[in-house]
Order: sequence, then structure tokens, then C-alpha cells
Amino acid sequence: MTSSAVRRTATRTLLATTLVASIALTGCAKSEDDGANDKNTGSTGDSGQVVATPAAGNAETCTVEKFGGKKLDLKSATVGFSQSEKEANPFRIAETASIKAEAGNRGVKLLTANAQSQFSKQISDVQDLIAKGADLLVIAPLNSDGWGPVLRSAAAKHIPIVTIDRKINAAACKDYVSFIGSDFVEQGKRAADQMIEATGGKGKVAILLGAAGNNVTTERTKGFKDQIKAKAPGLQVVFEQTGEFAREKGQQVTEQLIQSNPGITGIYAENDEMGLGAVNALKGAGKKAGDVKIVTIDGTRNAVQGIVDGWIDGVIESNPRFGPLAFQTLDTFTKGEKVSQNIVIQDSAYTGKNAKSDLGKAY
Repeated sequence: MTSSAVRRTATRTLLATTLVASIALTGCAKSEDDGANDKNTGSTGDSGQVVATPAAGNAETCTVEKFGGKKLDLKSATVGFSQSEKEANPFRIAETASIKAEAGNRGVKLLTANAQSQFSKQISDVQDLIAKGADLLVIAPLNSDGWGPVLRSAAAKHIPIVTIDRKINAAACKDYVSFIGSDFVEQGKRAADQMIEATGGKGKVAILLGAAGNNVTTERTKGFKDQIKAKAPGLQVVFEQTGEFAREKGQQVTEQLIQSNPGITGIYAENDEMGLGAVNALKGAGKKAGDVKIVTIDGTRNAVQGIVDGWIDGVIESNPRFGPLAFQTLDTFTKGEKVSQNIVIQDSAYTGKNAKSDLGKAY
């Protein structure tokens, strides 16, 4: 084994130990996609999620007793996983694969459902998972509001819920146990910092907003705008329109943007897919790489390759590999130990300095 391989192995071990310790201390119906993307194993490797260190004594926790549930052995339980969106997005592919892989690693029975980007279907999906005997639920919510019917059904059977990557507007440790995800405001701020560096802090910037109705879009927008206002008053946000987190829509919106604001300096896309759509639009308009500065959020391989190719200036990671952390949280909780109500993960970033060397970490 080479010295670099030894270092990587040691790093993995340290991160895994830190992850488990952080949780302890801070503490479906068959899916349409089943089998289609199983080659994406969700393996964490060097890109596994790591829990951000919370402020000492400042983390609200939840226990089975406080929640009103019961202790159980996770290995004998049935876990229901509700995916929100069509798996055309690499984030969703990696997220589902990670959940499946970890369930398989632990020998846990897993029921999955995919809402295909339809909120009404996601509500019925989760209710169906409950009816099919799910003892625990992991939900990747499409929207933050409208979860009343599911929460009532789960509460009637004292079923613990962990939400990942998006929050629901409900009471932690009452309606659900924990949220696991990124600090989306911080992601927006870091994206703004990259935009400021790319543009020199001057010019006109457009925002390709994510889908409406969830906290990710709201918070990524807030973080970006607040940081621009505080650090680069010479940058002006002149255009905002939703690209619905989709590449095709991002391309359409950017085509409109080029027509209405031909002198645009930069584009902040609130996910990689919209950013890649923007690249397609710029290419179609005869622009050259670097003519318009682009900063995105997610960390997909195509977006990181976009940095290598000169079309994208920076990508803030939003790590989708939730499987190990979600199941560790459920395991800790069902044993009767404390888990944090709000588990924030650390996210890395890709720039021109590390995109080529770190491309293998992207998903």
C-alpha cells in the first residue's frame, strides 16, 4: 500500500469515528427507480458526510422518551424512504443510492417510494409506507409545508421521522426527530464569496432560483444576497427567476436572461443542474468560456468538470450521501440515546485550484 493510500485510509477512519461521536454527543412501496441506478452505490469514500461541530451546549437534542416513541433494534425494523424528485438529477441518484447501500450494509429492510416531483404523490407515498409497516421514516421532502396528513398518521403510530436535505415546517422532537442537511444560508454566502472573487466584486448578476416552496431555495437566496450586500456593493442583482432545479429550465431561463440583459456579468445557479443549463444557453448564444462567470451549488461531476473546462468558476458542495448518517441517527435514537434535532453537515467546495485533482470526489 502506498503512503498516500495509507493516509486516505486513516482519514476515512478518523472521519467515520468523528461522525459517530458527533451524533451520539449532539445528539416504500417499491420505487420506480429501484435497480436503475444501483451501480451508484452511495459509497462515501473520501467524500462521506461529516457532522459540523456544534457550539458547545447549544444543540437541542431528542430522545425516544421525549418524542413519545419506543426503543427498538434497528436491524429488526422496517425503514421507509420517500424520495421527492425524479432521478434525472445526479443529487437524487446519489442520495437514493446511498440510502439503499447503507440499508443493505446494515441488513435493514427498506421500503422505498419516489414522488416523481409531485408533492401530492409524496404525501400518499409516505402514508402508503406507513400502511405497509414502516417502523421508521426517512423523508427527502419536496416542499417544506403541507405535511400535516403525514405527521398525523405517523404520530398515531409513534413512528419517528428523520428528514434529509430539506426541512419541513413542523416541530422537532414532536412531529419529527431530526433534520440532517447543510447550512443553506452558509452555502449561499460561500457562493457569493466565489462570485465576488470571479467578478472582482463589480458588475451585474443574475440568480437562477431553485424550486419554490422549500427552505433550500429561500436560504440559499438569502445567504447570497446578504453576502453580496455586505461585501460587494458594486455587484448588482438585476435578474431573478426560478429554474426549478432543472437543467432544461435553467437553460430556458438563461436564454431569456441573455436577451433581456446582454451585459450580464455573472450567474448564480442554486444548483448544478441549472448552472449546466446556463452553460448550454451561453454556448448557444456564441459566448466563450469565462465570458459570464458562473457559480453553482451541489458538487456533481459534470459541474466540477465545467470548472476544469473553464465554463464554471466555482461549485459549493452539497453532499447527498445521507445513508450512513441517516441510519446512524436512527440507530442512536432507537437505542434510547440522544440525537441532535438539527444535524448540520460540513460541505467542501470546488474551484479552479482543486477541481481537476478532486474530480473523483464529485458524484
